[in-house]
Amino acid sequence: MKKIVLLLTLILSVGNLTAQTATDDIVKDWERAKAYTKEYLDAMPESGYAFKPTKEMRSFSGQVLHLSDAIYGFVGSATDEKPPVSFGDLEKSGDENKASVTSKVMAAYDFAINAIKKYPNSKLGERIKLFGQFDLSREQVLNKCFEHQTHHRAQTTVYLRLVGATPSTEKLF
Repeated sequence: MKKIVLLLTLILSVGNLTAQTATDDIVKDWERAKAYTKEYLDAMPESGYAFKPTKEMRSFSGQVLHLSDAIYGFVGSATDEKPPVSFGDLEKSGDENKASVTSKVMAAYDFAINAIKKYPNSKLGERIKLFGQFDLSREQVLNKCFEHQTHHRAQTTVYLRLVGATPSTEKLF
């Protein structure tokens, strides 16, 4: 009987250790994404921040500021952390200065990383209404945000190529 109790205790303990790493794993992915995005921002010359492949498309700066606005909106919703800027304000600013835009984008990633680090694993499964419309778990919201930032960073690969710059190599791990 003691062996069974000990075995069950061990199994439950290992399960809890695994569950407690969820935010750690999410943070590692966000830190990697931040570094990857920074390489893209660095690769684009100052003159390329205003570049638009077509008049209907966002500028390079618009893409990365939109990505940052979404980080604040999604991660703020998922973690109940109040973003320092209102949703959409970064892209609306029209900022095309490389140093300024880079600073704003890195601040958005720092917001995400710090908010996720503080957020308890036990609450990741809670369901919320994202933007009053989508019924998702908090972890799903973070995953959707990660997908969104990846999508927009990937779009900027074309912008870099069109201005003659070379995007950084892929960072999956």
